[in-house]
Order: sequence, then structure tokens, then C-alpha cells
Amino acid sequence: MLFKKTAGIGVFGGSGFYSFLKGTKSIEVDTPYGPPSDKIVIGEVHGRPVAFMPRHGRNHDLPPHMINYRANIYAMKQLGVKYIFGPCASGSLQPGIKPGDLVICDQFVDRTWGRKDTFYDGPKTVHISMAEPYCPVLRKTVIESAAELKIDVHPEGTVVVIQGPRFSTAAESRWFSGQGWEVVNMTQYPENYLAREMEICYVNISIITDYDAGLEGRPDIKPVTLEEVVRVFKKNNEKIRELLFRAIEKIPGKRSCICSRALKDAIIS
Repeated sequence: MLFKKTAGIGVFGGSGFYSFLKGTKSIEVDTPYGPPSDKIVIGEVHGRPVAFMPRHGRNHDLPPHMINYRANIYAMKQLGVKYIFGPCASGSLQPGIKPGDLVICDQFVDRTWGRKDTFYDGPKTVHISMAEPYCPVLRKTVIESAAELKIDVHPEGTVVVIQGPRFSTAAESRWFSGQGWEVVNMTQYPENYLAREMEICYVNISIITDYDAGLEGRPDIKPVTLEEVVRVFKKNNEKIRELLFRAIEKIPGKRSCICSRALKDAIIS
């Protein structure tokens, strides 16, 4: 089903974001890749239409490896989305990044397998550069917005994306930490890359809920509990809302970033 272009800005995240939007309506979107995670909710932020989708589904019934990432991104593209914010719960791999912190990642390492991670399965062949995988303009907007709101963020970091749904072993986690990577998560890939294939600007905001297994056991770090993860995540909801609202207000009208021309010279003819 085709829709009029109704929103230039999209957000993937938890269902708690629904309550922050004004004048919402739900749209069911069909895609050539199957159904997306849920209906898309269209609302307004500072008078700008915003499309929101819970990446795990409204009832959080889609584990990370079962999310239809292609359908989710394609649905946003159908609605005219050019900018996507991708906040996600993540674990810390470094002692200096604490539960409750926010990391605006600038790199990722893919450790997933078997996920449908391209729109180009042939006969058209596309090779897109991912040297700079997150939109530099959108990252700058989020970082500046955080500074204005006096929200402390780590302005860069590498997220290693694991397959899930299991968490890392302590050995795996120590390996990731030893590489100098900062964040571990299960959903950032291929969500970020598929957005680039659709020439959509994408920014990650990693919400640190716990220390990963490789850091536990140190005398200065306490093992995480589920109760603590939930507490930290809920405490950050308002902070994320304020950050998203400020950043959405500051999004530029025209794009000149690498995302907007990602397909240029990437298609083999």
C-alpha cells in the first residue's frame, strides 16, 4: 500500500515514546519485505511530523534476531523519512562508561549472522562505503543538543553488535573490551546500514543500562541485576525525551551529508 509522504523524521525505540507525541495516529504499512515490527505512530514534535515505531513491537515480542529490519526501514522510507534516531539499551564495555550514561556512537562492529542486511540481493549490485557509518550531521546535532541541555554524553564510541538473544560470555566480553570498543548491543546492525542503503540519515544514542559480563567481578564494579537495568532505563526516559525533542527542533531543512548521496557511484552497472 502506498502512502503520501507524511513524516520527514523517524524514531525507533521503546513504547514509552508514544506518550511524548501530540496528535498521534497509527498507520499500518505494507512492504515488499513483509510486515514491520508494528504500526507506525505519526505525531508532532515542535510542529514537525515524526514517525515512531517500537523496533521490538508494541508488546516487546520480537527478539533482536527476529526483527524485520528491512521492513522497518522500508516502511519509514515510504513515509518520506529522511532522518532516523535510533536510541537503544546497551551494555558498557569500559569502566569509564557508567550505567545511566549516553554514548553517541560513531562506529560499529558487526558480530551478527544470518540477518537480512541488504535491499540489493541482485541483479543490481551495490557496494556502499561504511567508513563513516553514522550521519555526521545528525550526530553533531545530537551532541550539540545534549550540551545545550547540560546532558553529559560520550560524543563517540564503537558499538559491537552481537546476535542475541543471549548475552555475551565473560570471555567474549573481555575480548570486546580489550579491543577498546565501548558499547555492546543487539539491534544496531543491520538497522543502521539499511538506513544508509535508503539514503536516510541515521544516528545512534546508546543508553547504558549495565556493565557487560567481562567487567563484572572487578572490585570497583558491581554485577548488574534486572531490577537495576529497569530502574536505569526508566530514569533515562525523560532525559532521552528532552534530547530527542531538542535535536528534532534543530534538524536542518536541507541535507548535504554523505547519507543523502550514499548510492552515488555505489551501483555496479
